[in-house]
Parts: sequence; C-alpha cells; structure tokens
Amino acid sequence: MNKLGVLLIVSLTVFAQHLASAQAGKDGWTMLFNGKDLTGWKQLNGKAKYEVKDGAIVGTSVTDTPNSFLTTEKNYGDFILECELKVDNKLNSGIQIRSLSTPDYQNGRVHGYQVEIDPSDRAYSGGIYDEARRGWLYPLDLNPDAGKAFKKEAWNKYRIEAIGNSIRTFVNDVPVAHVIDDMTASGFICLQVHAISSKELEGTQVSWKNIRIKTTGLKPSPASKIRVVNLIPNQLSDAEKSLGFSLLYDGKSADQWKAYQGNDFPSKRWNYQDGTITVSKSDGSETGNDIVTRKMYGPAFEFAFDFKLTEGANSGVKYFVDPKFNANGKSGIGCEYQVLDDEKHPDAKLGKNGNRTLASFYDVIPAERPGNSVKKIGEWNQGRIVVQKDGTVQHFLNGFKVVEYVRGSQQYKDFVAGSKFKGFEGFGLSQEGYLLLQDHGDNVSFRSLKVRQIL
Repeated sequence: MNKLGVLLIVSLTVFAQHLASAQAGKDGWTMLFNGKDLTGWKQLNGKAKYEVKDGAIVGTSVTDTPNSFLTTEKNYGDFILECELKVDNKLNSGIQIRSLSTPDYQNGRVHGYQVEIDPSDRAYSGGIYDEARRGWLYPLDLNPDAGKAFKKEAWNKYRIEAIGNSIRTFVNDVPVAHVIDDMTASGFICLQVHAISSKELEGTQVSWKNIRIKTTGLKPSPASKIRVVNLIPNQLSDAEKSLGFSLLYDGKSADQWKAYQGNDFPSKRWNYQDGTITVSKSDGSETGNDIVTRKMYGPAFEFAFDFKLTEGANSGVKYFVDPKFNANGKSGIGCEYQVLDDEKHPDAKLGKNGNRTLASFYDVIPAERPGNSVKKIGEWNQGRIVVQKDGTVQHFLNGFKVVEYVRGSQQYKDFVAGSKFKGFEGFGLSQEGYLLLQDHGDNVSFRSLKVRQIL
C-alpha cells in the first residue's frame, strides 16, 4: 500500500474516533476508560496488579495484601454508570461508588458504597455493601430472584444509578438493589480486587471494559417492584409509596398507636420524641404496658421497623396479636419477632435450640443468623416481617432472612405444640391482628415503622 493509502486510512480512523467522541458527548456519556491505559485512575490500599489487556482493565489478585482499589482521580455525585465485567469464579470483587479515602479514617482505607461482584453460589452480585463502614445494606436475601441475573464465566452488564439519595443497581438489565441513604453524597469510583485467603487463589482475575458515566440529564430507570431499603429515619420514599407502604410513625406523632386494651397512648414509660418511640427502663418484667396499632393487619402484609437496644435489654415486635386470648395482665398474645441483647440477657439461653434469641420467632423457631447480621448495642438494626398470601412468613434482620415458616402447616403446628403457646388454640392463625411493641421493662427504642397490606 502506498503512502497516500496509508494516510487515507489514518485520516478515516481519526475521523471515526472524533465522530464517536462527538456522539458520546452529544448523548451525555463520557468514557472513564480509554481502552489503552490507566489514564485518569490511581491505585489505593492493596497491591493487586492492574493492567490493560485487549481493551479491558484486568485486576489480578496477589497474596498478603489487603483489598485493592483502582480509583478515579475525579469525584462524582449524581451519575449513571455502566460497564461490562467478568470475574473468575473463585474471586470476589466489586465496584465502589461515592467512596472516600482520608488520613483520619483508618489510615486512608477506602470506604463507602460497593456494588458486589459475586460469582459464588451465594449469588449476591449487584447487592450493595458499605465497605469498611456499615457492612451489608442490601444483601440479596431481599431480592433472591435477582441473583440469577449474573452469568458466571461471561461478560455481565452492570448499571448503577446514584441520583440524590437513591442508589439502584441492575445486572444484565435486571433490577437488583435499591437503597435510599444520605451518608455520602459524592466520592470517587473504583474497581476492587478483593484480598485472597490462600496462595491457591493467587492469579485469579476480574476484568472491566466499556466503562462510561453520565452526570447530566439523568433519567432513572422505570420503577420496579423490588424491596427498598430506606436508611433515612422516618421517611417514606416515592418508591416505597408506590409499593403501598405507609408510615406508622413519622417521627413526631404517635397517633397510630395506643395502649394494648386501652384507647390512648400510655401515660407511663413510653414516650415519642426526637424521632423515636422509646420505652424506658423499669424492673425488667413483662408488664402488659405494650402499645399496639389502632388498625389490624392481615392476612398478608409487610412490616418494617428499626430498633435500638440498650445493654441487657429485652423487648419484642408482635404480629397477629389476637385480643381473644387472655394475657393475664402480661404482654398481648401473638407471634413475636424477638428483640433481645443475646449476650447479656439470660432469656437467650432459655427455650429450645436458641429460639429465644434475637430475630427468632420467640419460643417457636430459632433465627439462623450469619455472623455479621447484628449491629452493636446502641446502634440501629433493621427488622422486617413479611407475611405472604400463601401463608409463608419471613423474619429479616438487617437485610438477611433469618426465619421462614408457613402458618398452619404441620411443621408450624408441631413447633407451636412444643412451645409456651401450646395452650392457645389457633395461636398465630387469625386472619388479622394488631402489631405490637412490647414493654418488657427495659429501655428500647423504635423508629421508621412502615407497613403495607399485600393484596
């Protein structure tokens, strides 16, 4: 080929690149990775190897180093981020967004929101984790069907929408997670290579390509029906409203609650102020001074609540509370989501097989909790009770499903027959009942009380 031909090809190539760049600018997308080198990126914390191969950023794990992060040199607040990625089946990874690294926080450790890349059988890809801070915000126990979207040993498309307080994730166009949170409004984006636990995992890789971002003219994807985790106290997001949720406490008025077997809010021990409904310490006994909703809920509903324990405290959140049962001056009778300091309260060691521990179906079915599911005493935990139309009941603790049973099943009847509720015929089987917050004589606080009927 003569020089003129070569010049013509070069000119056409340059023109095509300029045309593509102009088109990218026109539709609002900017490429974060030029496909050739790591311009615009820097590495923090660990010493995993990052390089460019065949138009992709490839991260390779090495031993004896902490989590590694290839971060953008710029910070981003509101944006939509898209990329393609694939990962070795034995390696965990993630995409950090709105993340930070400062000398005063764990000597510069990267921390912030992480969108999970998880090829394991756990299948949490697209879930949202708070790296080096609060832990899991949206494990895929909350949306298990979305775990099927990730393809092992193949390229996967990720989309992350961070707009205002809303963070939504999509894997191969499937809605995976939705978190409402206001802790961090802006920060860098980074590509994580997770630390490895053994020499055998050295050399496992994760790759990213076609990494692009849009920061103006943002239009969120259409609303989906997945569960929403809202970490802003006593606030109901538009997404939650669209799912049918309503607030049972707005942080100011407790007019949707009353004393059990009374008409008004209790005059002793309970108070509502500073965004919480709190019961004060008394003698630690089951007093019968509970509060219940003014309305009954059932047969299918979802009840979400935050709770905060003090050291050694005992309380409970009950559902299907049926006033036909005589409580003999004690707490109303119904199914109970146990609220307890397992370490300091003796009740945790009573009952059978741990069925009186935190988040258990009290004295009936023990909670099966992963080790990182419980917050420290004095921190807020998120509880959730879901009752489906087919009778399936689930307890969640901080996003993890810890109890599941079917009301009225033979297994359910057998469990109840072995519990302290065996003498209450039809226990937990009424079509509807009150929701109840228990006064067990200890200092416990509640907030972000939300409910929806499942029609």
